[in-house]
Amino acid sequence: MNRLEQVRDALKGAGVDALWVSHPANVRTLTGFTSPADGKVLVTADAATLYTDARYTVQAQQESAIPQFIARPPETYRHAAAAVAGGRVGFEADHLTVAGLEELRTHWPEAELVALSGVVQELRQIKSAGELEAIRAAQTLADRVFAEVRPMIRAGVRELDVALEIENRLRQAGATAAFDVIVASGPRGAMPHGVASERVIEAGELVTVDMGARLNGYNSDMTRTVAVGEPSGEMRRVYRAVLEAEQAAVAAVKPGMRAAELDAIARDILAGHGLGEAFAHSLGHGVGLEVHEGPGLRGTSEDVLAAGMVITIEPGAYLPDVGGVRIEDLLLVTETGHEVLSHAPKEDV
Repeated sequence: MNRLEQVRDALKGAGVDALWVSHPANVRTLTGFTSPADGKVLVTADAATLYTDARYTVQAQQESAIPQFIARPPETYRHAAAAVAGGRVGFEADHLTVAGLEELRTHWPEAELVALSGVVQELRQIKSAGELEAIRAAQTLADRVFAEVRPMIRAGVRELDVALEIENRLRQAGATAAFDVIVASGPRGAMPHGVASERVIEAGELVTVDMGARLNGYNSDMTRTVAVGEPSGEMRRVYRAVLEAEQAAVAAVKPGMRAAELDAIARDILAGHGLGEAFAHSLGHGVGLEVHEGPGLRGTSEDVLAAGMVITIEPGAYLPDVGGVRIEDLLLVTETGHEVLSHAPKEDV
């Protein structure tokens, strides 16, 4: 069953006749259109149409798996009006703006608009063979770039220069950084989202590097914490505790595992080392067309892992004014367990 058929089944379950898709990642997954921020999709029981404008006429024809209508609003809405008249039409409540909703109400007065959330996102959690190939390629590139840049992570080098080198090498390979590269050294390691700064790395520090590649629209994500010289005994202890938690959570990944249980595995290990309060975020998340997507691996999650999901496992411990550690791998959930997609070595700190 393809994605459009899956969406139509989901719409039946939601009690609506059509879905107006505005979230860019959802537009792309349904159409293949690589400029999805400038597109919308209307899915009905027997048709689907990509709406975009004349800047993309040729591109849409070449890329889209479904028919296109080339125009700007309000012509877009007028074209779709006949298909939605008298029906219940779902819209993506987690993406459509208030102004966008008012436009739909103005141009589709005969349709009943229904707020929906996560219809396409849930389907995107299970990756196709083509998507897995794209994510593998993005992670392979990230592994390669990290290996190339690792020797420059040394005393006297600015965090910003490390991040720029990562970004440049990704660009040279035809990719971009999947997100702002995090390079957090010494006490800045206590910042889980410590985007690279002008701080100069010093001897005896740990440096956390969180990076990913976006290649052909798909993302990868991994984190390594490395030592510059000899770190303190306390930070070595923290590193080994995080590594223990990460390895235990990775080993437990399999179909049918509850995301909340995975989070608890890592969190309990860190708590046993006196670092429970220092683990300040969830264990991980899904990765695909977005670098953060479902499933959510947090203590309150109701998600259950299934074969075909791509997830991160990334426990961390952060000590204010001292430093921090995060170790993150990218995994594919398989029919029998899991496959680790990130292969950059974890150093013996």
